[in-house]
Amino acid sequence: MWNNHIIGDFSSQGIHDYNHTLVPTLHNFVYDVYFYVKNLPVSQALEFDINQFTGGKSFIWGHECRLAGGHEWDIWDNVGKHWSPTGAPCYPKNNAWNHLVIKVQRTSGGKLLFKSISLNGKTATINRYYAPNTTKWHGVTINYQQDLNRYAADYAVWLDKLNFTYW
Repeated sequence: MWNNHIIGDFSSQGIHDYNHTLVPTLHNFVYDVYFYVKNLPVSQALEFDINQFTGGKSFIWGHECRLAGGHEWDIWDNVGKHWSPTGAPCYPKNNAWNHLVIKVQRTSGGKLLFKSISLNGKTATINRYYAPNTTKWHGVTINYQQDLNRYAADYAVWLDKLNFTYW
C-alpha cells in the first residue's frame, strides 16, 4: 500500500494549504493511471482511492477491483465501513498494461458521488451517493493497495503515468 498526500500536511507537492482555503473549494477528482500486473490470477483485490478531508468531514472514495470472488468493482461506504458491490465488471489484463480512470465528486450538498470507472476503455457509470464520515485532518490524498489471497501468493503490480486532477 502507498499513500500520497497531494494537498495538506505532509504534501508531496508542496501544497500545504495552511489557511484551509484550497481544499474546501475542490469538488471534482480524476484518478488516471496505467498499471501492469504480473500473476494477476492470485490477487485478491486491487484498490485505488481518492480521499478528501475538509470541514471536519472525511470523504473516502474507495474503489476495489475485487478479483477473487467475482471480478467486480466494489466501492467504499464511509459510514457503514464496508465494501459495496457495484455490479460493474472488473477484468484487468494479466502480464499487460491496463488503463484505469476513476471520476468522483463531492456534491454541493456534502455527499460523496462515485461517478464512473473506466478500465481499458470500457466505462461503467456508477452514480452512487454516500454520506461522509468525520475527521480532524485537512487535505487531499490518493492511495493504492494490493491485497493478497488467502495463500499469500506472490504477484507484482507496477503503476505508471499517474495523473491526478482536481477542481
